[in-house]
Amino acid sequence: MRPREVVVPVEPSAERPGTSDLPSGAGRKPVDAELHRRLVYGEEAALAEVYAAYGVLVHRVARRVTRNHTAAEDVAQEVFAHLWSRPYAFDARRGSLRGWLSMLAHRRAVDWVRGEERHRKAAHADEASLRSVQAPGPSPDEAILEQERSLLLHSALARLPLPQQQVVHLAYFAGRTYRQAAVELGIPEGTAKTRLRTALRTLAETLAEPPLRGEHP
Repeated sequence: MRPREVVVPVEPSAERPGTSDLPSGAGRKPVDAELHRRLVYGEEAALAEVYAAYGVLVHRVARRVTRNHTAAEDVAQEVFAHLWSRPYAFDARRGSLRGWLSMLAHRRAVDWVRGEERHRKAAHADEASLRSVQAPGPSPDEAILEQERSLLLHSALARLPLPQQQVVHLAYFAGRTYRQAAVELGIPEGTAKTRLRTALRTLAETLAEPPLRGEHP
């Protein structure tokens, strides 16, 4: 018996005249049985005859289910490869080869559709997981440094003159503009602007260098 390695065409052109149009039922079964016997004995010519008769049909069934030309070609390839590698899976006494191949094509096509759906769901799940990943938090050293900067800022604010503290508080902690701060404090806008600039310059100089580890202002 020859090794079962054969390349099945994937682009059926037309059914062999007179073969695929034979009536189903008792008149066809002897033909199917003979083809089956030859396939079991590894006759490649038998596979070629089956493909010539039913290749278009198998491709059409697969295309109707998958709605994808390339997928239909792959399904057709799988169907005839399956018939070649496992010819005993077909039983001519239980039905026609045409019906069996159509059923197999339909099943393989449905499997393809379900696989594509699983892939789409998995891709969407992966995308959602990536979107849900939060940015990494600060390292322990960064967290300590940030805490030290915060302590330094509050200490520096406390050392500012009270008029500057007031305008900084209104501008940066209460969300006021310097004009609004001037109105609330009852001072000229120019004075509020000057106090704010002076306070920010002092704070910037204080925070220019991070404190040494273990030191507190």
